Amino acid sequence: MCGIVGIIGVAPVSDRLVQALKRLEYRGYDSAGIATINDGQLDRRRAEGKLNNLEARLQQSPLGGQIGIGHTRWATHGAPTEGNAHPHATPKVSVVHNGIIENYRDLRASLAKDGYTAQTETDTEVVALMATREIDRGATPRDAVAKTLKQLKGAFGLAFLFAGHEDTIIAARQGSPLAIGFGEDEIYLGSDAFALAPFTNRISYLQEGDWAILTPEKVTFIDVNDNEVERPIEVSAASAAIVDKGNHRHFMAKEIYEQPEKIGHALGHYLDLTTGTAIIPDNLPFDFAKLSRITIASCGGSFLAASVAKYWFEKYARLPVDVDIASEFRYREPPLEKGGLSLFISQSGETADTLAALRYSASQGQYIASIVNVAESTIARESDVAFPILCGPEIAVASTKALTAQLTVLACLCVAAGRARGVLGEQEEQDLVKALLHLPSAVTEALKSESTIETIAKNLSRAKDVLYLGRGPMFPIALEGALKLKEISYIHAEGYAAGELKHGPIALVDEQMPVVVVAPSDELIEKTLSNMQEVAARGGKIILITDQKGKEIAGEGIKDIILIPKIHSFVAPILATIPVQLLAYHTAVFMGTDVDQPRNLAKSVTVE
Repeated sequence: MCGIVGIIGVAPVSDRLVQALKRLEYRGYDSAGIATINDGQLDRRRAEGKLNNLEARLQQSPLGGQIGIGHTRWATHGAPTEGNAHPHATPKVSVVHNGIIENYRDLRASLAKDGYTAQTETDTEVVALMATREIDRGATPRDAVAKTLKQLKGAFGLAFLFAGHEDTIIAARQGSPLAIGFGEDEIYLGSDAFALAPFTNRISYLQEGDWAILTPEKVTFIDVNDNEVERPIEVSAASAAIVDKGNHRHFMAKEIYEQPEKIGHALGHYLDLTTGTAIIPDNLPFDFAKLSRITIASCGGSFLAASVAKYWFEKYARLPVDVDIASEFRYREPPLEKGGLSLFISQSGETADTLAALRYSASQGQYIASIVNVAESTIARESDVAFPILCGPEIAVASTKALTAQLTVLACLCVAAGRARGVLGEQEEQDLVKALLHLPSAVTEALKSESTIETIAKNLSRAKDVLYLGRGPMFPIALEGALKLKEISYIHAEGYAAGELKHGPIALVDEQMPVVVVAPSDELIEKTLSNMQEVAARGGKIILITDQKGKEIAGEGIKDIILIPKIHSFVAPILATIPVQLLAYHTAVFMGTDVDQPRNLAKSVTVE
């Protein structure tokens, strides 16, 4: 989790860059640094650890200049050392970056052939080297960035400085948010409006795929098709609160769009991006290889994340998993093997039923692990090991980014377990890690279907009842879709395993019944589509969530299709979560409900 800032000022900027970084330190504190241009030359200061180390460095060696960029880092590629700290620089270009460059190894090899050799372990350095290569070939900064961006795969927020250009910062967004602030004769850049609140409340946001050229006189916005566009300036309330809605209508929408970035943060924490392997923490009190079973208990969406994980652990680690709703588990008091593992999942870390279930398992001599968003929570403190999901504050009651972050952490742990148990070979592990690393960009791509989903949601908002169908690991995603819809739109919805359709639910199907079928092209798609045809034969209104291959298999006759990118079946449940979130969100918007604070619900359930 990294934070980016930038200032084009009329006075020295180094102290203000650090001030802005302090407001982003929640995003990471493995290292920090700033770069400025002074007398036409790039210079930088970096330090390992928290921002006070950078401040001490600047006191010893001040940095002049009225233009600069800064970065606070949560380490992903490369150890948290000063050498790997941002900004990364050549004599001609300096860059800060938030996200993951998926194809950095290929880019690094190409650069090496041209004589541009990387000096660090990071993925970011290749961006600086690529822009430098273009400058050496005679490109302007604008052209150098344009050519560089077209070669990058992944999710990123970037800011560039160019030697000799003391009036220009260039910023780019793909999957990682960036805000631009407008002051008196000054321009600011930040990962969010909160970082810029000390300087201005007049904010524009880069849209997905945008890049922008910042100068003291104006900001030029350029869209994904390289067309210059206008972006509105809004008055931000960020100074009054730690988080705001940004340029979104609701917190839920903002959090849906944060998912590429948040998934990337989790991947950076739980995967070794250099070796393509999952990280097994050294302090684990248990050995995956010696476990005979995992017991998972949780509530709500966390229970559905656990239900997906059951499929993963049993397939890829050959490790049996029992999944239970915590409010049932705590009173069922099941027999548990001493020395076994119980895993508890809670966004807040304070869910009452989950905490009670944890304490029961601990009383039975089980090792306790938890997956939480709040590291200081009670569940985290009472666990032998806590795995953070690193998604930041989630304001909307209906969980979105926390759920996909939970799934991402569970997927990483599954890969680690599969390797530890000897189920996954080296190549199989690397294949699964590669699939995980592709997730941020795949989610970014899936979000582009929003306009199609909004159109479908307008019709769905007239329904009184909705069925969701899925098979295999898509069954919990069907349950999640139904849960989201009823949570925020108040439309009655139920999720079913597709194979159970003939065992009762098909009696509900008529010409008025929408049926959402979650069926990416995996090994089960033929069976799921067969169930879908049973619905079609009875006049049901089908909404199919699939990829292009699945669309071709489904054939003609399905009017409402939501396309997602084709992706490895291992991570397809995480990707399929995105359209069911958006479908529920836009249906609720059409219904006019309180999306962020739906009736009768609370974010954290701390009572039984």
